[in-house]
Amino acid sequence: MRTGAIFPQLEIGSDPLAIRDYAQAVEGLGFDHLLIYDHVLGAATVNRPGWRGYSDADLFHEPFVLFGYLAAVTQRLELTTGVIVLPQRQTALVAKQAVEVDVLSGGRLRLGVGIGWNTVEYEALGQDFHTRGKRIEEQIALLRHLFAEPVVTFQGQWDQVQEAGLNPLPGRQIPIWLGGGAEALLERVARIGDGWFPQVRPEPEGREAVARLHAYARAAGRDPAAIGIEARVSSKDGTPAELAAVARAWQAVGATHLGINTMGAGLATLGDHIRALAAIKAALD
Repeated sequence: MRTGAIFPQLEIGSDPLAIRDYAQAVEGLGFDHLLIYDHVLGAATVNRPGWRGYSDADLFHEPFVLFGYLAAVTQRLELTTGVIVLPQRQTALVAKQAVEVDVLSGGRLRLGVGIGWNTVEYEALGQDFHTRGKRIEEQIALLRHLFAEPVVTFQGQWDQVQEAGLNPLPGRQIPIWLGGGAEALLERVARIGDGWFPQVRPEPEGREAVARLHAYARAAGRDPAAIGIEARVSSKDGTPAELAAVARAWQAVGATHLGINTMGAGLATLGDHIRALAAIKAALD
C-alpha cells in the first residue's frame, strides 16, 4: 500500500512556516501523499441547537490554495483532497484550480470529491443541496472533458460550456476519487471513479463493501483492480502496532492506499504529530 498522512487542519494553526515544516517532515519520513479535508464555511452553533459536525470553531485551510503553496515547498509528495465538496462549487472553476495545482506540482494532484453533508455551506455558496448526488456525476464527466480537450462543448442539466477550454492543460487525466459510504456511492465509484475513500473498518464492513464495489465494477464492464481504495487509521484508536494490524487487514481486503490521521489524539505540538506519524510508519514498515 501507498501510505500518506492526513493534514491536521484542525490543530495545525495558520503559521505558514509551520505548515511548510510539517509538509516537508511528512515527505522526509517517506510518506507517499498528504491528504486534506475540505470545508469552506463553518456554521455557528449558537442558534442551531443540536448541530452536529464541524462548526465555525474548526479551522480549515482551503485545499487548492494550500496545495499551490505546498507544491513549491515539496518535491515528490502527492497532494490529495479527501474530499472536495464538488456540487457546492462551480465545475469549471474547480477544473481550473485543479489543473493549476497539477501543473505547478509536476503532476502530483489526486482529486478526491464528494457530495458533503453541510446544508449551510450549500446555501451560502448558492447551490442546491438536494440535487448534489445527481449533479456530481455530471460534474465528473465535465471535469474529464476539461482536463483533456483544448476546446469543450458540453450541455448538461447543470453545466453548459460552449466552445471553451482551459489553458494550460495538465497533460493527463487527473485521477478523480470519491468518498462516502452509501450504496449509491459504491455503485458510482464502480462506474466512474478512479478510487474510493471508505470510512469503515476492514472487517467485516470493509470486506463486504469492497466485494460489492467489485461486483458493481464488473457489471459496468470495468476491471475492479483499476479502482484504488484508500483506507484510514487514526492514532487515537490504538498503538502503532495495533494500527499496523488494521492496515494489514485493509491490505488483505484490497486497499491500495492508507491515510494516517493524527488529529484528536491529544497531541500538543506539530512535533508530536510528526513523532506519531514516524512511529506508525515504522510499525507499518
